[in-house]
Formats: sequence, structure tokens, C-alpha cells
Amino acid sequence: MILGQISYLDCLVFLIILAPQLLLVNPIELVLCALKALPFVFFQLPYQFCRERYFTSKHKRSPFVQQASFFQDLVIRVVRYAFAFIPANIGRVFFSKGVALPFLRFRLLRHGYLQAPLTWRETVLNATSKTKAVGLWVTVEESERPDMVIYYCHGGGFSMGSSYFYLEFLMAWLTILRNAGYRNPAIFALEYTLVPDERYPVQLEQTVAGYDHICSIVKDPSRICLAGDSAGATLQLSLLLHMSKSSDAGKRRPGLATLISPWATLVTPKNRDTPSDYLNADSLHLYGRQFAGTLANLKDPLVSPGVCKDRDWWVRASPSKGYCFMYGSEEVFAPEVRDLIALLRRSGCAVRVREEPGQVHAWPVVSLFLADNQEERTKGLRDLTKVIAQVIDPQIVKVDGL
Repeated sequence: MILGQISYLDCLVFLIILAPQLLLVNPIELVLCALKALPFVFFQLPYQFCRERYFTSKHKRSPFVQQASFFQDLVIRVVRYAFAFIPANIGRVFFSKGVALPFLRFRLLRHGYLQAPLTWRETVLNATSKTKAVGLWVTVEESERPDMVIYYCHGGGFSMGSSYFYLEFLMAWLTILRNAGYRNPAIFALEYTLVPDERYPVQLEQTVAGYDHICSIVKDPSRICLAGDSAGATLQLSLLLHMSKSSDAGKRRPGLATLISPWATLVTPKNRDTPSDYLNADSLHLYGRQFAGTLANLKDPLVSPGVCKDRDWWVRASPSKGYCFMYGSEEVFAPEVRDLIALLRRSGCAVRVREEPGQVHAWPVVSLFLADNQEERTKGLRDLTKVIAQVIDPQIVKVDGL
């Protein structure tokens, strides 16, 4: 099930669904945030948009704008402002279940689906932390054992995001996986606790609990592919480093890790703003410090995996078939991602890389919602699926459609 591009009507409906949810936020803080945004909406955004798009020669535009459509350019500029200036306690409402799930149901209805052809259900996990861990199973045939599982952790700076916001992305991926030949693929998406409700190590403990839950169902860890974007990819790297220290690490290694724009090192001068990307380095470093809790934790590889320079540790942590990295050449994290890839290769780990020219952070996710045509929208997911199918063998009989 792959829905069409986000439309202006979708944007309007999203805002209608969002409005009552924002009433749950402190009204004074919400009003101040809205007032602060007015100059951007009515002056800064139109001026910058028109100046670069229509009055700047193409070769002088930012790499992303050179290839972006009108709609993509406009949305990324709005998101860039929001990430830099809207507080996380307000921003998290945009990605919450209360907004994302009704919006998905509207999109399904607009495309002719009274109900989704794929199923999802929440599962409560037994985490070792004081807070419960919740996961979301997305399946084709729930009554049958899956022949492979994607274990997904969503992004959002540890402070925003939800599995429900990614549900359309995950269902599209499940469709592509099945068309690649898997009989009954499934995706388990972790709904970890956001900062500031909890900090490290709670999120890592919940990530471990999610993996244990999947292993209890799949039995063969080599049929598991870790996946995640941004902060979610960070949690997956932390999971690998954590599991490598256990006595049964060799028996529990997943088959592959597919990491979209991982936040390798939480706080580093290499994380710098770019003209194209929508991320803001200062906001990221604030979120990273809040997640870590203490300055000392920022030097802990289980908190900030990019600080780990121990090659042997990375070899022990590596999935049995290695890693796949996918990121944009223009994103804030690109320098640190390149450094981590180089370290893994020097360590002897199998690493596959897709650095997309001119693209921004988490471009496979962004493209699915904003790209103009089906081929561009699914390019990232199709490329990830090709890598997965090369190392986690699909079933011989191909099943077309859902």
C-alpha cells in the first residue's frame, strides 16, 4: 500500500486535526510561539523563497533547492524554521499519535481505502526500566510467523516523533518488501519514551526490550534487520554496542543494520548547519545534552556511538551481514556519518553506502511524502530493500501486491 504525494488539501486537513491537540499545550507559551512565527510566515518566508527560487541563478542556489519542486522547497523551509525556533514540547504534538493517526486515516480515505490493507497493533513490552515499553507491529498476515522483520526506531531528536507518524512510511516499506519476494515480512516499530519524560538509559533499555521481543518471535536473529532514522538510528547503533558485551552476543546478532541519516555523535563541532538541510545544529546539541543527562554521558559510546573509536568493539557489534548507510550529502550529520563509515571500513566491517547528492536529512522519509512521482517517492525504500534482499534471502515464490 503506497499512497500518493502529500497534497495541499492534506496539509489543510493536517492543520485542522492539529489545532485541538495544540490546546493541550500551555496557552501562554503557544501564543508567544505563534506571535514569534508571524514575521517568518508573512515576510521572511516569502522573501527568502522568492529571492532564491526566482531571482538567483540556478548554480548559486543551495544544492537542495536546485532540484526541489515548489512544494518541496516550501515545506522544507517551514520545517527548517520549526526545528530551530519551535520548542520541542510544542513540536512533539505535530508528530503525536493524536495527530498522526487521524491524518493517516484521512489519507487512506482520500485514496479509496475504508480501512488499511495492512494491519497494525500495539504491544506492551517487558522493559527493565521503570517505564513500560510499547511497540507497534505492522504486518501482512498477523496470524503467521514472519519470514523477516524490520526493527524500526523513529527519529525526532529523542524529544519528538512517534511510530504512528511513520506508519505510512512503514506500510509503504512493507509493501515493497513483499513485492521483493518475502512471503510474510513484518515491521516492529518501537515507541520509546521521549525526552524530557525520561532520559538515558531508559530509551536504550526499551530498545533492548524491543529486540528481545522480536527474537522471541523470529527465533533466527539473522532474519532481523535493524533500521532507524536520525535519533532512532543512534539507538540502533547503541543497541549493537550494548549487545556485543554480552556472553551470547554471537548468537543474538541481527542480519543487517540499515541506518538512515544516523546521529552518530550527539554533540560535536562537525554537526554544522548547511544551506540545504532543515536541521539546526544548536537545537540538536540541546536535544542531545537533554537525552544524555550529564556531560560525562556524552563521552559514553552507548549514548553517543560516534565517540567509540575501538575497532574491535565495532567488529564485535557488527550485524552478521554488516551495515547499510543512507544519508544526504547536504545534511548536518554528513561529516560525522562519513567518519563513522570510514572507521567501520578500517575495522573490516561490511558497509554499504548511499550518499544521495543534494539531499537533506532522512531523505528516504522526506521523499516518500514530498516527491512528485512514485519512482522518486519510493527510491530510498526500494534501494534499502534491494540491499536487504541481497543478505536476507526472500522466499523463492514472489507474491505480487497486497
